[in-house]
Amino acid sequence: MSILEQINNGIKEAIKSQNRVRLDTLRMLKSQILAVDARGNLPDVEVIKLFKAYFGNLQEALKHAETANRPETVEKLKSESTIVQEFLPPTLSLEETKRIVEQAIAESGAKTKKELGLVMKTIMKLNSAVDGKLAKDLASQLLID
Repeated sequence: MSILEQINNGIKEAIKSQNRVRLDTLRMLKSQILAVDARGNLPDVEVIKLFKAYFGNLQEALKHAETANRPETVEKLKSESTIVQEFLPPTLSLEETKRIVEQAIAESGAKTKKELGLVMKTIMKLNSAVDGKLAKDLASQLLID
């Protein structure tokens, strides 16, 4: 079952259960897909990229809401983030990410931080489920200035 089909089924269930936050979030995810392809014929890999970007935006908004001391907005954004995470692949642990970063550095032959872009490109080829920010931080620590 494709991600779009899962979302459509989730929308039906949210309507039946009258779960407003879930319904709104699923509709937003569907609109993200339809904004790129009006027929919704995107491969799941592309859909996941869209959802990762949307999830990042939610996390940024959550930080701003927390600093602005808006508890009702924080709760809503946390709920939305949880729903979006259902459609994202599970993130890797710190140890798994470090192993992939080390492998990418070895494969790319990078020695200095100037070659960080090459390392990141190799990391994403090895495993796209890697948290990019964490991988970049680890790679920066392992490479020489």
